[in-house]
Amino acid sequence: MNKEYQPDWDQAMDRNPEPAMSSKSQVASNGVKQIVTIRLDVDMLEWFKGAGPGYQTRINQVLREHMDAQRTSQAE
Repeated sequence: MNKEYQPDWDQAMDRNPEPAMSSKSQVASNGVKQIVTIRLDVDMLEWFKGAGPGYQTRINQVLREHMDAQRTSQAE
């Protein structure tokens, strides 16, 4: 296991999504999580971690916003 790995499941999750999110996104973002291994650029990971606990949740939020934007543009 990665020696730098620090689980953050003991951190409180922000259960108040931003108002811009659709109700569909709100349901999905509060759903079941899948454990994955992903390789990220070191500087990007340090930037997310630098904002404090919950960096995995923040990365997930950024990816979800991108996914939602792509779905919206494809639907048009």
